[in-house]
Amino acid sequence: MAKHPVNSVLTWIGTLTSRPAAFLILLAYAILWAVFERQSLDWHGAATLFTWAMTLFIQRAEHRDTQAIHAKLDEILRSDHAASDITRIDDKEPEEIEDYRHREQQGD
Repeated sequence: MAKHPVNSVLTWIGTLTSRPAAFLILLAYAILWAVFERQSLDWHGAATLFTWAMTLFIQRAEHRDTQAIHAKLDEILRSDHAASDITRIDDKEPEEIEDYRHREQQGD
């Protein structure tokens, strides 16, 4: 499967939103909103900021869990001397991983 530039950008953005800097951006946005558009920062605005914050919290938790699972699997693969093509599968795009898993399931 050919790598599409949009896929790489989306993966990169997903990774960036799991970083602590994303929360700082949200905080800066909220402060700027309060300073320059105080009249529009009503309960709808607060709900928007809260939704954005919760999205970042969820993304952060999912990223942490994914990284922990990958670390555990990497250790298992190293200890079992797995095939070299599977040990670097996390460098591929999600669609490529899905295709790989589908091919493996068809082979069983």
